[in-house]
Amino acid sequence: VTRAHHSDVGGMRPGSMPSDSREVYQEGIIIPPVRLVQGGEYVQDVLDLLLANVRTPAIRRGDLRAQIAANNIAEERIGELIERRDKETVLAAFDEVISYAEKRAREAIRELPDGEYSAEDVVEGDGIVDEDIPIKVTVTVENDSMTIDFSGTADAVRGNVNCPLPVTRSACYFALRVLLPKDILANAGTYAPLEIKAPEGSLVNAKSPSAVVAGNVETSNRIADAVLAAFASFAPEEVPAQGQGTMNNTIIGGPGWTYYETIGGGQGASSKGPGPSGVHVGMSNTLNTPIEAFELEYPMRVERYELLYESGGAGENRGGDGIVRSVRVLEPASLSLLSDRRRYPPRGANGGESGAVGENLLNDEDLPPKVSRELEEGDVVTVITPGGGGYGRSE
Repeated sequence: VTRAHHSDVGGMRPGSMPSDSREVYQEGIIIPPVRLVQGGEYVQDVLDLLLANVRTPAIRRGDLRAQIAANNIAEERIGELIERRDKETVLAAFDEVISYAEKRAREAIRELPDGEYSAEDVVEGDGIVDEDIPIKVTVTVENDSMTIDFSGTADAVRGNVNCPLPVTRSACYFALRVLLPKDILANAGTYAPLEIKAPEGSLVNAKSPSAVVAGNVETSNRIADAVLAAFASFAPEEVPAQGQGTMNNTIIGGPGWTYYETIGGGQGASSKGPGPSGVHVGMSNTLNTPIEAFELEYPMRVERYELLYESGGAGENRGGDGIVRSVRVLEPASLSLLSDRRRYPPRGANGGESGAVGENLLNDEDLPPKVSRELEEGDVVTVITPGGGGYGRSE
Protein backbone atom coordinates (compact mmCIF):
# COMPACT_ATOMS: atom_id res chain seq x y z
CA VAL A 1 0.00 0.00 0.00
CA THR A 2 1.21 3.51 -0.80
CA ARG A 3 -0.45 6.43 0.97
CA ALA A 4 0.22 10.00 -0.10
CA HIS A 5 -1.18 13.48 0.47
CA HIS A 6 -1.70 15.26 -2.86
CA SER A 7 -1.48 19.06 -2.79
CA ASP A 8 -4.76 19.51 -4.67
CA VAL A 9 -7.62 17.04 -5.20
CA GLY A 10 -10.28 19.55 -6.24
CA GLY A 11 -12.84 21.05 -3.90
CA MET A 12 -13.87 24.63 -3.19
CA ARG A 13 -10.42 26.23 -2.74
CA PRO A 14 -6.91 25.76 -4.16
CA GLY A 15 -4.99 23.17 -2.19
CA SER A 16 -8.18 21.32 -1.16
CA MET A 17 -7.89 22.43 2.48
CA PRO A 18 -10.51 25.16 2.92
CA SER A 19 -11.14 26.58 6.36
CA ASP A 20 -14.88 26.94 5.78
CA SER A 21 -16.09 23.65 4.27
CA ARG A 22 -19.33 22.30 5.71
CA GLU A 23 -19.38 18.88 4.04
CA VAL A 24 -16.77 16.50 2.69
CA TYR A 25 -17.83 17.10 -0.93
CA GLN A 26 -16.36 20.61 -0.72
CA GLU A 27 -12.94 19.20 0.18
CA GLY A 28 -12.15 17.38 -3.06
CA ILE A 29 -13.20 14.62 -5.40
CA ILE A 30 -14.18 11.39 -3.64
CA ILE A 31 -12.88 8.28 -5.39
CA PRO A 32 -14.33 4.88 -4.46
CA PRO A 33 -12.05 1.84 -4.84
CA VAL A 34 -11.49 1.60 -8.61
CA ARG A 35 -8.65 0.29 -10.76
CA LEU A 36 -6.27 2.93 -12.04
CA VAL A 37 -4.04 0.28 -13.63
CA GLN A 38 -5.18 -3.01 -15.11
CA GLY A 39 -3.03 -5.48 -16.99
CA GLY A 40 -0.06 -3.14 -16.62
CA GLU A 41 -1.81 -0.27 -18.42
CA TYR A 42 -3.61 2.85 -17.18
CA VAL A 43 -7.39 2.72 -17.21
CA GLN A 44 -7.53 5.94 -19.21
CA ASP A 45 -11.13 6.88 -18.42
CA VAL A 46 -10.44 6.71 -14.67
CA LEU A 47 -7.23 8.73 -15.03
CA ASP A 48 -8.97 11.35 -17.17
CA LEU A 49 -11.77 11.67 -14.63
CA LEU A 50 -9.29 12.24 -11.80
CA LEU A 51 -7.19 14.80 -13.65
CA ALA A 52 -10.26 16.73 -14.85
CA ASN A 53 -11.16 17.53 -11.22
CA VAL A 54 -7.88 18.99 -9.96
CA ARG A 55 -6.13 22.33 -10.50
CA THR A 56 -2.66 20.90 -11.19
CA PRO A 57 -3.21 17.80 -13.36
CA ALA A 58 0.41 17.44 -14.52
CA ILE A 59 1.66 17.32 -10.92
CA ARG A 60 -1.10 14.91 -9.91
CA ARG A 61 -0.23 12.62 -12.83
CA GLY A 62 3.40 12.55 -11.70
CA ASP A 63 2.48 11.85 -8.07
CA LEU A 64 0.15 9.02 -9.07
CA ARG A 65 2.91 7.50 -11.18
CA ALA A 66 5.28 7.75 -8.22
CA GLN A 67 2.80 5.87 -6.02
CA ILE A 68 2.36 3.18 -8.66
CA ALA A 69 6.14 2.86 -9.05
CA ALA A 70 6.53 2.48 -5.27
CA ASN A 71 4.02 -0.37 -5.24
CA ASN A 72 5.76 -2.03 -8.20
CA ILE A 73 9.13 -1.89 -6.46
CA ALA A 74 7.59 -3.27 -3.25
CA GLU A 75 6.07 -6.16 -5.19
CA GLU A 76 9.44 -6.86 -6.79
CA ARG A 77 11.31 -6.81 -3.48
CA ILE A 78 8.78 -9.05 -1.72
CA GLY A 79 9.02 -11.47 -4.63
CA GLU A 80 12.80 -11.55 -4.29
CA LEU A 81 12.49 -12.19 -0.56
CA ILE A 82 10.07 -15.08 -1.09
CA GLU A 83 12.32 -16.57 -3.77
CA ARG A 84 15.30 -16.43 -1.41
CA ARG A 85 13.56 -17.59 1.82
CA ASP A 86 10.36 -19.31 0.53
CA LYS A 87 6.80 -18.07 1.09
CA GLU A 88 6.05 -20.02 4.29
CA THR A 89 9.16 -18.67 6.03
CA VAL A 90 8.40 -15.09 5.03
CA LEU A 91 4.78 -15.28 6.22
CA ALA A 92 5.86 -16.93 9.48
CA ALA A 93 8.38 -14.14 10.03
CA PHE A 94 5.68 -11.51 9.48
CA ASP A 95 3.46 -13.21 12.07
CA GLU A 96 6.35 -13.48 14.54
CA VAL A 97 7.25 -9.79 14.25
CA ILE A 98 3.65 -8.81 15.00
CA SER A 99 3.45 -11.26 17.91
CA TYR A 100 6.72 -9.97 19.36
CA ALA A 101 5.54 -6.35 19.20
CA GLU A 102 2.32 -7.24 21.04
CA LYS A 103 4.26 -9.13 23.72
CA ARG A 104 6.59 -6.18 24.30
CA ALA A 105 3.71 -3.66 24.38
CA ARG A 106 1.79 -5.73 26.92
CA GLU A 107 4.89 -6.07 29.09
CA ALA A 108 5.33 -2.28 29.09
CA ILE A 109 1.65 -1.61 29.90
CA ARG A 110 1.76 -4.19 32.73
CA GLU A 111 4.45 -2.09 34.43
CA LEU A 112 2.14 0.96 34.57
CA PRO A 113 -0.06 1.53 37.63
CA ASP A 114 -3.62 0.28 37.20
CA GLY A 115 -6.24 3.01 37.39
CA GLU A 116 -8.41 5.54 35.58
CA TYR A 117 -6.93 8.86 34.45
CA SER A 118 -8.71 11.75 32.72
CA ALA A 119 -7.72 14.89 30.80
CA GLU A 120 -9.32 17.56 28.61
CA ASP A 121 -8.31 19.83 25.74
CA VAL A 122 -10.07 22.07 23.23
CA VAL A 123 -10.04 22.73 19.50
CA GLU A 124 -9.99 26.49 18.86
CA GLY A 125 -13.01 26.90 16.59
CA ASP A 126 -14.24 24.98 13.57
CA GLY A 127 -13.64 27.53 10.80
CA ILE A 128 -17.27 28.69 10.95
CA VAL A 129 -17.93 29.36 14.64
CA ASP A 130 -14.89 30.62 16.55
CA GLU A 131 -15.71 28.88 19.83
CA ASP A 132 -13.79 26.27 21.80
CA ILE A 133 -14.76 22.64 21.13
CA PRO A 134 -14.02 20.29 24.06
CA ILE A 135 -12.26 16.93 23.84
CA LYS A 136 -12.51 14.72 26.92
CA VAL A 137 -10.57 11.51 27.39
CA THR A 138 -10.36 8.86 30.09
CA VAL A 139 -7.51 6.33 30.02
CA THR A 140 -7.98 3.09 31.94
CA VAL A 141 -5.00 0.82 32.60
CA GLU A 142 -5.78 -2.71 33.72
CA ASN A 143 -3.12 -5.40 33.88
CA ASP A 144 -1.61 -5.59 30.35
CA SER A 145 -4.32 -3.69 28.47
CA MET A 146 -5.43 -0.09 28.07
CA THR A 147 -8.68 1.64 27.11
CA ILE A 148 -9.00 5.20 25.80
CA ASP A 149 -12.58 6.49 26.11
CA PHE A 150 -13.74 9.80 24.57
CA SER A 151 -17.16 9.92 26.25
CA GLY A 152 -18.10 13.53 26.98
CA THR A 153 -16.35 14.90 23.87
CA ALA A 154 -18.38 17.37 21.80
CA ASP A 155 -20.65 16.20 19.01
CA ALA A 156 -19.52 16.65 15.41
CA VAL A 157 -19.66 20.30 14.33
CA ARG A 158 -20.64 22.17 11.14
CA GLY A 159 -17.06 23.06 10.27
CA ASN A 160 -14.25 20.76 9.15
CA VAL A 161 -12.48 19.90 12.42
CA ASN A 162 -14.33 16.58 12.68
CA CYS A 163 -12.33 13.35 12.79
CA PRO A 164 -13.23 10.06 11.13
CA LEU A 165 -12.50 7.18 13.48
CA PRO A 166 -9.28 6.10 11.66
CA VAL A 167 -7.77 9.55 12.35
CA THR A 168 -8.67 9.29 16.03
CA ARG A 169 -7.12 5.83 16.16
CA SER A 170 -3.92 7.11 14.54
CA ALA A 171 -3.62 9.93 17.08
CA CYS A 172 -4.09 7.46 19.96
CA TYR A 173 -1.54 5.08 18.47
CA PHE A 174 0.95 7.95 18.19
CA ALA A 175 0.42 8.86 21.85
CA LEU A 176 0.90 5.23 22.89
CA ARG A 177 4.16 5.06 20.92
CA VAL A 178 5.43 8.09 22.88
CA LEU A 179 4.73 6.23 26.12
CA LEU A 180 6.23 2.87 25.10
CA PRO A 181 9.97 2.12 25.00
CA LYS A 182 11.37 3.33 21.70
CA ASP A 183 12.80 -0.07 20.71
CA ILE A 184 9.30 -1.57 20.42
CA LEU A 185 8.38 -1.93 16.77
CA ALA A 186 5.28 -0.18 15.41
CA ASN A 187 2.84 -2.61 13.83
CA ALA A 188 -0.60 -4.10 14.45
CA GLY A 189 0.72 -6.08 17.40
CA THR A 190 1.87 -2.91 19.18
CA TYR A 191 -1.70 -1.62 19.31
CA ALA A 192 -3.49 -4.89 20.05
CA PRO A 193 -3.58 -4.17 23.84
CA LEU A 194 -5.37 -0.84 23.19
CA GLU A 195 -9.16 -0.43 22.95
CA ILE A 196 -10.53 2.90 21.73
CA LYS A 197 -14.08 4.02 22.53
CA ALA A 198 -15.33 7.00 20.53
CA PRO A 199 -19.06 7.83 20.60
CA GLU A 200 -20.52 7.61 17.10
CA GLY A 201 -21.40 11.02 15.68
CA SER A 202 -18.99 12.83 17.99
CA LEU A 203 -16.12 15.10 17.02
CA VAL A 204 -13.77 12.10 17.17
CA ASN A 205 -16.00 9.65 15.28
CA ALA A 206 -17.76 11.75 12.66
CA LYS A 207 -19.84 10.23 9.91
CA SER A 208 -20.25 11.21 6.27
CA PRO A 209 -20.89 13.81 4.96
CA SER A 210 -19.19 15.74 7.82
CA ALA A 211 -16.34 17.98 6.71
CA VAL A 212 -13.07 16.55 8.00
CA VAL A 213 -10.00 18.18 6.45
CA ALA A 214 -8.90 20.09 9.58
CA GLY A 215 -9.82 17.09 11.71
CA ASN A 216 -7.05 15.16 10.00
CA VAL A 217 -4.35 17.79 10.51
CA GLU A 218 -5.42 19.77 13.62
CA THR A 219 -7.93 17.90 15.78
CA SER A 220 -5.62 14.89 15.55
CA ASN A 221 -3.01 16.95 17.43
CA ARG A 222 -5.54 17.92 20.10
CA ILE A 223 -6.50 14.25 20.54
CA ALA A 224 -2.87 13.23 20.92
CA ASP A 225 -2.21 16.04 23.42
CA ALA A 226 -5.27 15.10 25.49
CA VAL A 227 -4.26 11.44 25.61
CA LEU A 228 -0.66 12.35 26.48
CA ALA A 229 -1.93 14.62 29.28
CA ALA A 230 -3.80 11.64 30.72
CA PHE A 231 -0.67 9.50 30.38
CA ALA A 232 1.32 12.15 32.28
CA SER A 233 -0.90 11.49 35.30
CA PHE A 234 0.72 8.09 35.81
CA ALA A 235 3.98 8.29 33.80
CA PRO A 236 5.27 11.88 34.20
CA GLU A 237 8.89 10.94 33.48
CA GLU A 238 7.97 9.42 30.12
CA VAL A 239 5.78 12.22 28.74
CA PRO A 240 7.33 15.54 27.66
CA ALA A 241 5.75 18.96 28.08
CA GLN A 242 3.37 19.90 25.30
CA GLY A 243 4.84 20.84 21.94
CA GLN A 244 3.36 23.31 19.50
CA GLY A 245 0.41 20.97 18.95
CA THR A 246 -0.47 22.25 15.47
CA MET A 247 0.74 21.77 11.91
CA ASN A 248 0.24 25.47 11.02
CA ASN A 249 -1.18 24.42 7.65
CA THR A 250 -0.55 27.20 5.12
CA ILE A 251 -2.24 26.84 1.74
CA ILE A 252 -1.98 29.44 -1.03
CA GLY A 253 -2.99 28.96 -4.64
CA GLY A 254 -3.96 30.63 -7.88
CA PRO A 255 -4.70 29.66 -11.48
CA GLY A 256 -2.61 26.59 -12.27
CA TRP A 257 -0.62 26.46 -9.02
CA THR A 258 -1.05 25.45 -5.38
CA TYR A 259 1.32 25.68 -2.42
CA TYR A 260 0.81 23.73 0.80
CA GLU A 261 3.22 23.56 3.69
CA THR A 262 3.14 22.67 7.35
CA ILE A 263 5.41 24.87 9.47
CA GLY A 264 7.49 23.68 12.40
CA GLY A 265 7.51 25.11 15.91
CA GLY A 266 8.73 24.33 19.41
CA GLN A 267 8.83 20.85 20.88
CA GLY A 268 8.15 20.44 24.58
CA ALA A 269 11.05 19.89 26.95
CA SER A 270 11.30 16.67 28.93
CA SER A 271 13.10 15.20 31.91
CA LYS A 272 15.92 14.29 29.52
CA GLY A 273 16.63 17.78 28.15
CA PRO A 274 15.34 20.90 26.37
CA GLY A 275 12.92 20.72 23.46
CA PRO A 276 14.28 21.29 19.95
CA SER A 277 13.32 24.47 18.09
CA GLY A 278 11.73 24.90 14.69
CA VAL A 279 10.73 21.27 14.19
CA HIS A 280 7.58 19.45 13.21
CA VAL A 281 5.97 18.15 16.36
CA GLY A 282 3.82 15.07 16.67
CA MET A 283 2.25 13.67 13.56
CA SER A 284 3.50 15.94 10.80
CA ASN A 285 6.52 14.48 9.02
CA THR A 286 7.17 16.95 6.20
CA LEU A 287 10.42 18.83 5.67
CA ASN A 288 11.22 22.50 5.21
CA THR A 289 10.81 23.82 1.66
CA PRO A 290 14.08 25.62 0.71
CA ILE A 291 13.47 29.27 -0.10
CA GLU A 292 15.33 28.98 -3.40
CA ALA A 293 13.02 26.19 -4.60
CA PHE A 294 9.96 27.96 -3.19
CA GLU A 295 10.60 31.22 -5.06
CA LEU A 296 11.43 29.42 -8.33
CA GLU A 297 8.25 27.36 -8.19
CA TYR A 298 5.64 29.90 -7.02
CA PRO A 299 4.74 33.56 -7.68
CA MET A 300 5.63 34.41 -4.09
CA ARG A 301 8.59 35.78 -2.15
CA VAL A 302 9.74 34.87 1.36
CA GLU A 303 10.08 38.09 3.36
CA ARG A 304 11.06 36.60 6.71
CA TYR A 305 11.92 33.12 7.95
CA GLU A 306 13.59 32.66 11.33
CA LEU A 307 13.29 31.24 14.81
CA LEU A 308 11.26 33.24 17.33
CA TYR A 309 13.75 33.23 20.18
CA GLU A 310 12.50 32.92 23.78
CA SER A 311 9.07 31.65 22.65
CA GLY A 312 9.69 28.30 24.35
CA GLY A 313 8.55 27.96 27.96
CA ALA A 314 11.09 28.48 30.71
CA GLY A 315 12.03 25.70 33.10
CA GLU A 316 14.83 23.47 34.28
CA ASN A 317 14.75 22.35 30.64
CA ARG A 318 13.46 24.99 28.26
CA GLY A 319 10.87 24.35 25.56
CA GLY A 320 11.84 24.72 21.91
CA ASP A 321 11.25 27.98 20.05
CA GLY A 322 8.70 28.60 17.33
CA ILE A 323 9.17 30.04 13.84
CA VAL A 324 8.19 33.27 12.06
CA ARG A 325 7.48 32.84 8.34
CA SER A 326 6.26 35.73 6.16
CA VAL A 327 5.36 35.29 2.49
CA ARG A 328 4.44 38.02 -0.02
CA VAL A 329 2.22 37.01 -2.95
CA LEU A 330 3.17 38.49 -6.32
CA GLU A 331 -0.25 37.96 -7.91
CA PRO A 332 -3.83 37.55 -6.67
CA ALA A 333 -4.30 34.24 -4.85
CA SER A 334 -6.47 32.36 -2.37
CA LEU A 335 -5.32 31.70 1.21
CA SER A 336 -6.40 29.05 3.69
CA LEU A 337 -4.91 28.66 7.18
CA LEU A 338 -5.66 25.73 9.45
CA SER A 339 -3.97 26.10 12.83
CA ASP A 340 -4.45 25.86 16.57
CA ARG A 341 -2.77 26.96 19.82
CA ARG A 342 -3.53 30.59 18.99
CA ARG A 343 -5.42 31.11 22.26
CA TYR A 344 -4.19 28.37 24.57
CA PRO A 345 -0.43 27.85 24.84
CA PRO A 346 1.38 24.51 24.96
CA ARG A 347 1.52 23.67 28.67
CA GLY A 348 4.71 23.08 30.60
CA ALA A 349 5.25 20.01 32.78
CA ASN A 350 6.47 19.40 36.33
CA GLY A 351 6.53 23.13 37.10
CA GLY A 352 7.79 24.30 33.71
CA GLU A 353 6.19 27.34 32.08
CA SER A 354 3.96 27.31 29.02
CA GLY A 355 5.29 28.14 25.57
CA ALA A 356 4.08 31.17 23.60
CA VAL A 357 0.91 30.97 21.52
CA GLY A 358 1.05 31.26 17.73
CA GLU A 359 -0.36 34.03 15.54
CA ASN A 360 -1.73 34.36 12.00
CA LEU A 361 -1.41 37.75 10.29
CA LEU A 362 -2.43 39.26 6.97
CA ASN A 363 -0.66 42.58 6.40
CA ASP A 364 -0.20 42.76 10.19
CA GLU A 365 -3.95 42.19 10.80
CA ASP A 366 -4.78 39.35 13.20
CA LEU A 367 -6.54 36.36 11.65
CA PRO A 368 -8.46 33.55 13.41
CA PRO A 369 -6.87 30.11 13.87
CA LYS A 370 -8.82 28.76 10.90
CA VAL A 371 -9.53 31.17 8.07
CA SER A 372 -9.70 31.65 4.31
CA ARG A 373 -9.08 34.94 2.49
CA GLU A 374 -8.68 36.21 -1.05
CA LEU A 375 -5.28 37.88 -1.49
CA GLU A 376 -4.28 40.83 -3.65
CA GLU A 377 -0.89 41.28 -5.28
CA GLY A 378 1.58 42.42 -2.62
CA ASP A 379 -0.29 41.02 0.40
CA VAL A 380 1.92 39.51 3.11
CA VAL A 381 0.89 36.40 5.06
CA THR A 382 2.74 35.81 8.34
CA VAL A 383 2.52 32.64 10.40
CA ILE A 384 4.07 32.72 13.89
CA THR A 385 4.19 29.23 15.37
CA PRO A 386 3.92 28.28 19.07
CA GLY A 387 6.84 27.49 21.35
CA GLY A 388 7.04 24.29 23.35
CA GLY A 389 6.35 24.01 27.06
CA GLY A 390 9.19 23.95 29.59
CA TYR A 391 9.95 21.06 31.94
CA GLY A 392 10.75 21.44 35.66
CA ARG A 393 11.04 24.55 37.74
CA SER A 394 13.77 27.08 36.96
CA GLU A 395 16.45 27.52 39.61
